[in-house]
Amino acid sequence: MRSLAQRGFAASAASQMASEKPVNSKSFKIYRWNPDKPTEKPRMQEYKLDLSKTGPMVLDALIKIKNEVDSTLTFRRSCREGICGSCAMNIDGKNTLACITHIPKDQPTKELVIYPLPHMFVVKDLVPDMTYFYKQYASIKPWLQRKDAPESNKELLQSPEDRKKLDGLYECILCACCSTACPSYWWNQDVYLGPSVLLQAYRWMADSRDQYLNERLEQMENAFSVYRCHTIMNCTRTCPKHLNPGSAIAQIKLLLAKN
Repeated sequence: MRSLAQRGFAASAASQMASEKPVNSKSFKIYRWNPDKPTEKPRMQEYKLDLSKTGPMVLDALIKIKNEVDSTLTFRRSCREGICGSCAMNIDGKNTLACITHIPKDQPTKELVIYPLPHMFVVKDLVPDMTYFYKQYASIKPWLQRKDAPESNKELLQSPEDRKKLDGLYECILCACCSTACPSYWWNQDVYLGPSVLLQAYRWMADSRDQYLNERLEQMENAFSVYRCHTIMNCTRTCPKHLNPGSAIAQIKLLLAKN
């Protein structure tokens, strides 16, 4: 017969096993490429995680992989609140933000496939090269421009109606999800500004305090800057902030037609 100590130990072990959550394993297939190893081709690497020990978002899984499984995995992230746009990537075929994308639990056996944003040069793994994207953004002069000097110690006031015109524009976080989902931008990004930058451009055209509307429109009076848009609307479908870049581009075209 077992001693009281042995029976107590067995009961404690059984109780602990009953209280432990069952393993809820999910496979993540992640794009890997290292510029320090130029002879190695890009590949997809598989990682398996127990979702019962992982946060609910895709970014939680990526951080867990980097911290506990493979420290060489490289990706961008910052705010974890869908505000900075740093963790933009292609998740299961859709451009979105990893920090606000839930790990799907309705299909536990289906692997989650993660790529960097498409049709951009890759710095490493899930990090795209945003250099040219930011150059395009700078080219539209994304700041308030005035011809009249404002009165000293006074704000430039707006009516509630004029302020409302900026809703759906100022919220853009420049994550580039929309631009990298646009076929026109894929093939013409050297000359076509793309949905994200054009939405930002219209944000300043629609601002009642800005006095450089004509100059902003003149910059786009060509066959490529705006008119490469063919209203496919991938940009609006994929925007993680639920904005409508396609509508902003249409408004720019209307202003050009009237100018």
